[in-house]
Amino acid sequence: MKISIHGARVIDPASALDRTCDIHIEHGRIVALGAAPAGFAAEQQIAAHGLTAAPGLVDLAVSLREPGYTRKGTIASETRAAAAGGVTSLCCPPQTKPVLDTPAVVELTLDRAVAANHTRVFPIGALTKGLAGEQLAELVALRDAGCVAFTNGLAPLVDNRVLGRALEYAATFDLTVVFTSQDADLAAGGLAHEGPTASFLGLTGIPETAETVALARDLLLVEQSGVRAHFSQITSARGAEMIAAAQARGLPVTADVALYQLILTDEALAGFSSLYHVQPPLRSRRDRDGLRAALQSGVIGAIASHHQPHEPDAKLAPFGATEPGISSVEILLPLALTLVEDGLLDLPSLLARLTCGPADALRLPAGRLAIGAPADLVLFDAQAQTLAGERWLSRGGNSPFLGHCLPGAVRYTLQGGRISHEG
Repeated sequence: MKISIHGARVIDPASALDRTCDIHIEHGRIVALGAAPAGFAAEQQIAAHGLTAAPGLVDLAVSLREPGYTRKGTIASETRAAAAGGVTSLCCPPQTKPVLDTPAVVELTLDRAVAANHTRVFPIGALTKGLAGEQLAELVALRDAGCVAFTNGLAPLVDNRVLGRALEYAATFDLTVVFTSQDADLAAGGLAHEGPTASFLGLTGIPETAETVALARDLLLVEQSGVRAHFSQITSARGAEMIAAAQARGLPVTADVALYQLILTDEALAGFSSLYHVQPPLRSRRDRDGLRAALQSGVIGAIASHHQPHEPDAKLAPFGATEPGISSVEILLPLALTLVEDGLLDLPSLLARLTCGPADALRLPAGRLAIGAPADLVLFDAQAQTLAGERWLSRGGNSPFLGHCLPGAVRYTLQGGRISHEG
């Protein structure tokens, strides 16, 4: 279908484009910015005066829960929720049942994503078989099946030798490894950031060193192996400083932060609400400020939702017995716009952390508005407001932001030149 979008403020952080102009789409791709090509006759017109057009958001961590955990979410439900949040491309982690460690599971995931047709899905494969941390998964076969990177998540490897060999193998084939750095021994049994709040509430703490000790090891092994590394879910100010130092030394290292870590602190746990139970944990106000500074400087180049939907029962037990995770992809753009409202970033800088930043980190063909590029874009009203949860599409209602009035409202999400969400 030929589509013309008229009068939007068009922001493409990758090319520093920021001007009011029309966008013309044909065969799922952008064919012109500004005047329509000669002989172009749009079949659909979208009046976008007062709206902002940006590349569709790229989310590096969205748990789709399928296969194996469809009581929490499905590929169809969670990609539909992602489109409502302005997302057109997302990466799904390998913690499914069965684990995403064979080409068959990759193909199942991609086939169901294509059938749902809400967003593009880029699977992240398991680094080790069954995420057991013992034997390396068939990484090249998984890459050929469609995996864009590999991770063991929070599941530890049996020893550093196995990790070192895994990184050397990945480096040989120019594969990207995603780390969630947390020392399993230091974090064992922990529920909250080790500090005054955890002590007051009687919750077992997870010290900052659970992240920084593991991060120091991981960075040394990255330096030794030369592997491309992406550090996911950085939670501490000291961790962000270590990433900055590694980048200054020229290591091929990128990082993301969970959006909720930029907004919440461990003080939110005061009421024992399981909605704030996440792993790695919410940390101190000082850590949040350090993460925000790293985001401003570009040390952290990507914001991700780290969306983890749960069924109601998963959050109904006492705090320590509940499953960790927040459902948030559906409000990714409005929630992120609070950072602009707070003066932390201007709008183009925020959009860079949500589009080209994450796309570049994992070398994804996404995150740009350019002639010839796929017509993956979001149109939003920066002056409107969104009532979180008013029309909730995710199967997981485990979000502490439900009922909050958030800045901005997604009006259209287009994926491949097709409207995948209309608000």
